[in-house]
Order: sequence, then C-alpha cells, then structure tokens
Amino acid sequence: MKTRFIAVACASALALAMIVGSRACRAETEGQTAPLQVYAAGSTRGVLTAIADDYTKATGQRFELTFGPAGLLLDRIRKDGGADVYVSANMAHPQRLFAEGVGTRPVIFARNRLCVTGRAELGLTQENLLDTLLEPSIKIGTSTPGADPGGDYAWQFFDRAETVRAGAKQALIKNARQLVGGPTSPKLPAGETAIHYYFTRHEADVFIGYCSSHTKIGVETERPSDLPLTRVEVPQPLAMPINYGLTVLRTIKETNRRDAAYRFAIYLMSPDAQRRLPEYGFLPGGGL
Repeated sequence: MKTRFIAVACASALALAMIVGSRACRAETEGQTAPLQVYAAGSTRGVLTAIADDYTKATGQRFELTFGPAGLLLDRIRKDGGADVYVSANMAHPQRLFAEGVGTRPVIFARNRLCVTGRAELGLTQENLLDTLLEPSIKIGTSTPGADPGGDYAWQFFDRAETVRAGAKQALIKNARQLVGGPTSPKLPAGETAIHYYFTRHEADVFIGYCSSHTKIGVETERPSDLPLTRVEVPQPLAMPINYGLTVLRTIKETNRRDAAYRFAIYLMSPDAQRRLPEYGFLPGGGL
C-alpha cells in the first residue's frame, strides 16, 4: 500500500512538472534494477532521447530506447512483447494494442506535419509542389506504407492530391519509390541521412517525410548535406493531421516496473517534456 501511494504521489508530481527530482520518486526509481524498455517511432529518436536523459538526471530511472518504423515495432510487440512504453507516429497502432487489451488507451504525445524536401534546382514552393511531383521524370522517395506510418502519410497525400486533380494519385504512385522504413530496406551508413544517401545516388529527386528533425533545429550533428536542398511544408488541402500515440503496455508483470512506466508516460505529457518538442520541430501533443 505504501509503495502504491508513493507511485501515485510521484505520478501526480510529474504531471504537474513540479517535483520530478523529489526524493520519493528517486527512491522508487532507483529500486528498478532493469531499465524501462521504450519502443518508439524512429522520427522521435532525437527528442525522446533528450527527454529520457532529462528524466534520468531527475529521477535516476534508466532506459533502453528502441527506435524504428512504428509498424514493425508494433508487430514485434504483438509477437514478442518486450516493451513497457510504446510511442507510434500514428494513433492507429497504439489504438490496436488498446483494442486487444494489451495497451492503455492511447493519448497524443506529439503532433507533426508533412514536408517535401527536394533538390534546390527544382525550386519547390507550396504553389508548385503538386505540379513538380507530377512531372514524369521526378523520382519521389517515401517510407514504406504498412511498415512505417511515414509511408502511410505519403499515400494519404496521394489520396488528397486526387481530390484536387483527377489522375494525380496514380501518377504520384508511379513516381514513388519506397526507399526506407520497410523490413528489407537497406541500412544506411553510420551518420548518413536518407535524403543525402538517395539523392547522391540519384535514386530520388524529392522525399516526402516529416517536418520534424532528429536533431535540434539549427544544431546540425548529422552529416551535413553537400547538396543544396529546399524543403516545403505540404499546404492545405493536401496536408493531414499527424498525431503520435503513446500507450503503456498492460503486460508488465512487476508492480514497480509498471508504476515506473506509468510515471514516465505521465512525465511525457508534462510541460517539462512537452516543451522539448518544438526544439526538434514537433508540435505539442495532448488529447485522445
């Protein structure tokens, strides 16, 4: 009973982002011999690593962060378990775990937007974006639908293009190449970005992806691109909401571990964690 009371007290403190480093929370988390297992969409690598580091410094809680295409991570969880907290680049995957009784009801941890990055010589703008993508010579790089929500969002973009121009969907699909995010996608060299890798090999001229970044906005720690690039946000009515779902796995058997997972999930929704999101190009979450 005392342990449960401390866990609830810690959770409330984290929700208010007032006493994350309290002794009660620190004592509880230091009792964890194994790190929390967090499975998360690859696009959250930068921001979730930063948030987890903040939390570790405040509470002593350790983590093992596993990043990858959210659909493949979902398959892994449903087959083998292993995760304590799951963050997906869509709401559908954590909602599926909830429907199956495996995860808690998902909440929106963060929001994102869809952007198109292209070679600078293409002169991409929001006004000419669709016309440029429809040119038969343009190679459109995307992630893999089904395995990665990034690919699903690209195909939703194609669907929306059809509503404003008849025949656009099939033309865009014909130009599209599923280059990343799939179970058999090649592994990029260390420090390499997908855009630089595929652009320099002339396998893509533009890439449809998120507007967020793996690194802090304005702080370049990945390999700098030697290619002049232009990035534009997908305009209305071609844009769609991109919500990142957060769920805690109900399959956690150890009480202390389950309490720790709930505390961290609550912290992810706290002001201290949410203010990290814009640093990496995300928008704050909140809501169901």
